[in-house]
Amino acid sequence: MRVSMDADLYELYTTSDNRKFKEICKNKELLSGFFRAVNAMMAAKDTNELKNISYLHYEQLRYQYSGLSSVRLSNRYVHRLIFMENNDELTLQLLEIDNTHYGNK
Repeated sequence: MRVSMDADLYELYTTSDNRKFKEICKNKELLSGFFRAVNAMMAAKDTNELKNISYLHYEQLRYQYSGLSSVRLSNRYVHRLIFMENNDELTLQLLEIDNTHYGNK
C-alpha cells in the first residue's frame, strides 16, 4: 500500500529525529512503534490486512475524527497514528490523544 506523510513525519521516519515530535524521539518504545506501524502499513495490500495485525489495533474513527482511521503506536501509551484512506493510499498525520482516551486514567 502506498503511504504518504508530511515533511515532519518523513523526517522522523528517515532520521529518527524531528523537533515537532520530541516526545516520540526520546521514547524508544514509541519510536519503534512508529516504525513498526508505518512498515506494516507499507507492506499491507489494503486496510483489511491492517485489521488482521492485532498489535496495531486498527480502527476507523468516529465523531470529531470521522473519516479518519488510526493505529496504535504502543500498547503502553495512548499515542495513535491518525491517517486518511484514499483508495490505495494512506495519508499519515500524528495526533496525540490525551491520557483519558479509552478510559486510561
